[in-house]
Amino acid sequence: MTRSEELFARAQRVIPGGVSSPVRAFRAVGGHPPFIVRGEGSRVSDADGHSYIDYLGSWGPLILGHAHPDVVEAVREAALRGTSYGAPCPGEVELAERVVRLMPSMEKVRFVSSGTEAAMSALRLARGFTGRNKILKLEGCYHGHADSLLVVAGSGVATLGIPGSPGVPAGTVADTVTAPYNDLRAVEEVVSVHGRDLAAVIVEPVAGNMGCVLPSPGYLGGLREITRRAGALLIFDEVITGFRLGLGGAQAQYRITPDLTCLGKIIGGGLPVGAYGGRGQIMGRVAPEGPVYQAGTLSGNPLAMAAGCAALDALQRPGVYERLGALARRLTDGLAAAAKSAGVDVTINRAASMFTVFFGRGPVTDYASAKASDTARFARFFHGMLRRGVYLPPAQFESAFVSFAHTDPDLEATVRAAGEALAEVAAQA
Repeated sequence: MTRSEELFARAQRVIPGGVSSPVRAFRAVGGHPPFIVRGEGSRVSDADGHSYIDYLGSWGPLILGHAHPDVVEAVREAALRGTSYGAPCPGEVELAERVVRLMPSMEKVRFVSSGTEAAMSALRLARGFTGRNKILKLEGCYHGHADSLLVVAGSGVATLGIPGSPGVPAGTVADTVTAPYNDLRAVEEVVSVHGRDLAAVIVEPVAGNMGCVLPSPGYLGGLREITRRAGALLIFDEVITGFRLGLGGAQAQYRITPDLTCLGKIIGGGLPVGAYGGRGQIMGRVAPEGPVYQAGTLSGNPLAMAAGCAALDALQRPGVYERLGALARRLTDGLAAAAKSAGVDVTINRAASMFTVFFGRGPVTDYASAKASDTARFARFFHGMLRRGVYLPPAQFESAFVSFAHTDPDLEATVRAAGEALAEVAAQA
């Protein structure tokens, strides 16, 4: 038994499924997960001494790579002053100032401890601000595991084939309405029925949790116009795309200004953090300034704030996003060429430095077309890559991420491994 197998067996005795988040259990691809003991630059190492080129990146936040020196030093210095205060600290002011300056829609921001908490709080605020109850979410978009959002959700819900979740009362989701992603006509139909009670539309502007799925031309602008007419708020869940697509997130790239934005992942530099923010008029309704209550002991944690400041400062250096885009383009071009050479049908969607290899002819434009992918072929490809030292997300319906730490030799090794793994997939057809 390997060390990872031993750890997994021990974990299953004391942790449900042996993991602290479902997709980590490898149920979608089979086998057992390697237990990671170290991350440095573009690589992670497991408990058995295997090294992998990592495109998981802790599911997105490690845009600078593992253990970036600036982030590590910032956390070290902060930890020497204490790990948690439960009181205001200078770091949260400094990070808030950076976020407000860089994100077009955010005049004020409130820090929380996770993306789930950010989305849940933004929706409560939207209801409190509008005095309405219903929300519209788009199919395949994942906004965390809050009760009202586990409806036709992406990420682990899609991966495990769970239709929502037991434990969520029917009344909790009664005010959640859904429509297909990239379908403005369906949104118009929802508004025609529920418009007077519609508090908000929440969307991943570039979906990352049914795999990487880009908005169709005019889609985000259409959502902006529809919500404005209906008197509802438009919420961009940029937990993945915020600072991943660029300094201003998807909203800057697509030139659409939402009413509220949810952030996470990158703004903590790899530590647990989330945030929500928007126009001052709306954020003025948040307690203690207003009546909409939200609180958290670890919100604004000094370690996370220090890490976030260091990460955002590093991302503002010249050429960072140009290099990230060039690396991701080279990688996905190489993967597409490898699939063509092997005779395996794939569709590769990419937005800046996030991408997904869907096993099928495509195009993949929404949840239904993503779910049509050949998950068995993906699983064989995943394990073929893992055996060759490349760590991809262990699920078809997730995005992979290129980091600033990836090198040209990393990309060459990845494409070479993909050629071999895809040849195996083709042979098993």
